[in-house]
Amino acid sequence: MDNINALLRELPSVDRLMRESLLEDLQLKLPRRVVLQAVQETIDTYRSYITSNASDQSLLPQTGDLHPANLAQEALVLAEKKAGMNLKPLVNATGIIIHTNLGRAPLSEQAVKALTDIAANYNNLELSLENGKRGSRQEHLESLLCEISGAEAAIALNNNAAAVFMALNALAGGLEVVVSRGQLVEIGGSFRIPEIMAASGAKLVEVGTTNKTYLRDYEAVVNENTAAFLKVHTSNYHMVGFTAEVETSELAGLAHKHNLLLIEDLGSGVFLDLEKYGLPPEPRVQDSVSAGADLVTFSGDKMLGGPQCGIIVGREDLVARIRKNQLARAMRVDKFTIAALEATMRLYLDEEKAIREIPVWRMLTAEPALLEERAKTLASRFAEIAGSANISVVRGVSKVGGGALPTAELPTYLVVVKPMEVKAERVVENLRLNNPPVILRLQHDMLLFDPRTVFEDQEDILVQALKKAYQD
Repeated sequence: MDNINALLRELPSVDRLMRESLLEDLQLKLPRRVVLQAVQETIDTYRSYITSNASDQSLLPQTGDLHPANLAQEALVLAEKKAGMNLKPLVNATGIIIHTNLGRAPLSEQAVKALTDIAANYNNLELSLENGKRGSRQEHLESLLCEISGAEAAIALNNNAAAVFMALNALAGGLEVVVSRGQLVEIGGSFRIPEIMAASGAKLVEVGTTNKTYLRDYEAVVNENTAAFLKVHTSNYHMVGFTAEVETSELAGLAHKHNLLLIEDLGSGVFLDLEKYGLPPEPRVQDSVSAGADLVTFSGDKMLGGPQCGIIVGREDLVARIRKNQLARAMRVDKFTIAALEATMRLYLDEEKAIREIPVWRMLTAEPALLEERAKTLASRFAEIAGSANISVVRGVSKVGGGALPTAELPTYLVVVKPMEVKAERVVENLRLNNPPVILRLQHDMLLFDPRTVFEDQEDILVQALKKAYQD
């Protein structure tokens, strides 16, 4: 017990530690309260450790371990961590392109520049430069969205769930909306089509079965209270086998025959022909518009490769009703989203440029030969850290992610690292706690790095992070 008391007395006071030159210099860069909190927590951690290990003195700190200079160094690391941003950029080495947990789609250089230019200056968000009068923030996007989609009008909201909600609330509140049972999907985070419909005030009418729905199923339930058909693209799962669903053009024809609306939720916003690039087919926005859908909703931060938002394109009179809805203001996009989305959509005016400049599309269409070359280069650099015997390059698959193209397996090459002298879980943790963090795959005690989702200018960061992870 005397040893415990001696160690507790050896712990420096908060004031003593704050006077360490290391921490005095740190207070010139960081707020004093942040440094003070770090010092207090460092001392409290050691105090708790000493008292909790009183019964096993072999675990106790040795004389000199509690010197103020040692504790000041630990407090400095903690203070810098506290002062850092919680939301931070990281290296995605998982091979999952649209990774929801990692912020989905990274923006193009053009979108980033547009965003920062607008963020750093005043702007004409709601000012018409032509006549000097108040304008609409949607004007910056509408003509561009209409040109690319072929629709009459467009509006951007804060996500696709909001887009679906607003379409239903503004156009079918209190009335019936018919949906195939096979399309009552959960779109992520436990948000489901039936719940969104209920919240909008529309009344759900289910037709067909899970695997088969026919045009006659829709027509059988039409009555004086029916407002619309809602077609939901099941972008986050794929059903095969004994299945049937109604094409957009057929459903539009039936809806218009009965003076009803057809609203189509496409989930991911796709404007390019995926099959052209060796990917599974996905319905394009412009195809749904030309097939007769009155409104089409889709996300901005998935296959579109832009910022988080939900976009509605379609008939001018219907979009006008949505704009006038009182909830439209609560779900409107801000200047940052508008700037990034406009810059992203402008890239779609030239398909080759979109493929080259939008990161999602650049990763989707990356050639396996290029990925193999990059994997081999990384492997040779990793070998200097983990030993060449523990490094290999193997064929693998990347995933699209984000609830898009669930069956697509993109051929890639993985760098496999098998840690020998350190536990794989420990390396993964160290990489995750690195600055910037590195996120990868762990499989059978092996680290898997997929170069598809690692930007070329991040390769040096990745190598240094692995080196540090092995040393810690």
